[in-house]
This record gives sequence, structure tokens and C-alpha cells, in this order.
Amino acid sequence: FFCFLSGKRRGRRSFSCCGIMTKGTCSFGKRHNKTHTICPRCGRRSAHVQKGVCSSCGYPSKRRRSFGWSVKAIRRRTTGTGRMQYMRHLARRFKNGFREGTAAKSLKRTAAPAVASS
Repeated sequence: FFCFLSGKRRGRRSFSCCGIMTKGTCSFGKRHNKTHTICPRCGRRSAHVQKGVCSSCGYPSKRRRSFGWSVKAIRRRTTGTGRMQYMRHLARRFKNGFREGTAAKSLKRTAAPAVASS
């Protein structure tokens, strides 16, 4: 058996390259536990199971996690990146004075009454 790490040939005994301490390929096969789960607030897989804190938004803290040193991260989750169910109609409602329960005035031109000439 040829070991790629040491570059030496081994005898008939089964030799595992993982016998030598490595941080790479051998170690990745042992990863089968989840450290993070889905966060109820931001929906990302960033909620730490043991700590109980989301690494992305900081849930369950009331204040949302954001830092000035990461301007891109703030830009990704700012106003306008989601559905804006309420705010998308706000400009139009403001323009019309927040009227409710009334019908808009018709913009159709009514036929002018015929003037009788004598």
C-alpha cells in the first residue's frame, strides 16, 4: 500500500492515511452533526443549536444583528429587498391623502349637452 502523505510504501498490514493527523479529507467524513438549524426570524441556516442564537440576525435578541464594517450584508437585507407588502403602496396612498371608503372620481369625459342654435 502506498501512502501519498508520507510517500512511503507500507507492508501487507492495512494502513490508513488517516492514522497520520490531518485536517483534510479524512476529517470531512466524520461530519454528520448539524451545528446550525433554520432561524425562525431570518430563515437562514444560521441558528446555533446549543447556543440558541442565530449568527446571521441575532435572534432571539430584539435588536437585529448588523455591523457597519459589513456594508454589503446590510445592503442584502435592507428595505426593498423583500416583498414590501405595506410600503409598496404607501407613496400612492400618500399622494391621494390616505383616503379610504370613497370611490375615485371618474376621469371619463361626459358628453357636453348639445347647444341648440336658433
